[in-house]
Amino acid sequence: MSDTETTSTHAPGVPHPQRWAVLGLLGLAQLMLILDITVVAIALPHMGAELDLGRAALTWVVSGYALTFGSLMLLGGRAADLFGAKRVVLAGLVLFTVASLAAGLATGAPLLLAARIAQGAGAAMLSPAALSVVVRLFDGDERNRALGIWSALGGGGAALGVLLGGLITAGPGWAWVFFVNVPVGLVVLVALARLLPNLPRMAAGSLDVPGAALVAAATGALIYALIRAGDHGWLDIVTVALFAAAAAAYAAFAVWQRRAAAPLMDLRLLGRRPVVAGTFVIAVATALMVGAFFLGSFYLQNQQGHGALITGVLFLPVALLTMAAAAAAGRVIGRLGARLLGVVSLAVAAVGFLVPVLWSGTTAMVTGVGVAAAGLGALFVVASATALASVAPHEAGVTSGIVSTFHEFGAAAGAAAVSSAAATSIVAHTGAQSASGFDDAFLVATGMAAVSAVIVLWLIPAKRQ
Repeated sequence: MSDTETTSTHAPGVPHPQRWAVLGLLGLAQLMLILDITVVAIALPHMGAELDLGRAALTWVVSGYALTFGSLMLLGGRAADLFGAKRVVLAGLVLFTVASLAAGLATGAPLLLAARIAQGAGAAMLSPAALSVVVRLFDGDERNRALGIWSALGGGGAALGVLLGGLITAGPGWAWVFFVNVPVGLVVLVALARLLPNLPRMAAGSLDVPGAALVAAATGALIYALIRAGDHGWLDIVTVALFAAAAAAYAAFAVWQRRAAAPLMDLRLLGRRPVVAGTFVIAVATALMVGAFFLGSFYLQNQQGHGALITGVLFLPVALLTMAAAAAAGRVIGRLGARLLGVVSLAVAAVGFLVPVLWSGTTAMVTGVGVAAAGLGALFVVASATALASVAPHEAGVTSGIVSTFHEFGAAAGAAAVSSAAATSIVAHTGAQSASGFDDAFLVATGMAAVSAVIVLWLIPAKRQ
């Protein structure tokens, strides 16, 4: 196949007849990637007891996946442009599925951590390539609806992971949080191999290996710094050194991209207002969503005394609200415009975060997190639609990689920020004094949502008439 010719079986310019089925399969694959963060988090205590893992090893079971996932996504998006989105989607899905099997079979820390890193690499290939397929198969209002469904699966998946993690851990055991990916991955792989069209490769040349290494190192250092800040503080010497190393590596990457014969990305993409706005919004939305789940889970278990299974069940309405809001946002964003919908979504999130500050108890927490999650579910659609609406087909892969990378930035930053703000409550288990840390953290989230609403009002371009 040449770099420019299409091998799709339908006529050029005509929507692909199987596009909605392809979206469903890609969405299911993406759901696995998102679930694998919160599902595993719930299973960590049982995993540690059975495999005799220390606190550091358990931390890396989560962080190793997040670091690899976040640092390699720009490379995955570029690979989709160079080698074809279908090839990269299928390769990423194979790697993720095989690594999931290895993680479930692990009998100690070395194999488990290696498998988690391999899962992250597979996810980094699959996620941006899949998103670029969605952007290229759909157009106009249909694209907004498709992005609404995609965002609903991403936002709701994090909350569903809490429920499934509790059910699986209490049932067949922690290994099945990994094993469950194997049959699902195989079914999706076979179906996508048959239905996914051979979309044309949108770039020529070779992969920029030095650029990929620099951006992976920079992104990995930055995400690790954000994760470490939650445990050791923002002014810890190692944390500060990691931030400095990330900044230096990003600067070196920018210099290299101007000299490379076939650069990993066109840096001018980062100067486009819609792309900047979309990446800002995705980072804020993810940070607030992860923060809400993090705080809600600790509050319900440590402060209210609920077990993992009950906590998971209590998060079910949160997941449903997130998914419903995202799907609805995909239908109305074309009429309202991204700017107005973004401001309203952040205002709703701010109101939700205030509820557990003003009232205490399980009902207030679930209600507040649910309202906030509804606003954030809609905000994910705003982010994707804004960043990807105006990119050319040959830029879809790398732009999807940028959006996905900032998603991981937001997740790491959100967990670090709220764990720092609520530190006194996380280590304590009961009492009015320990609840004050949760109030502080939710007030931080409220202020962040309110300030972001003002920035969004200025940053997102006005709706075109």
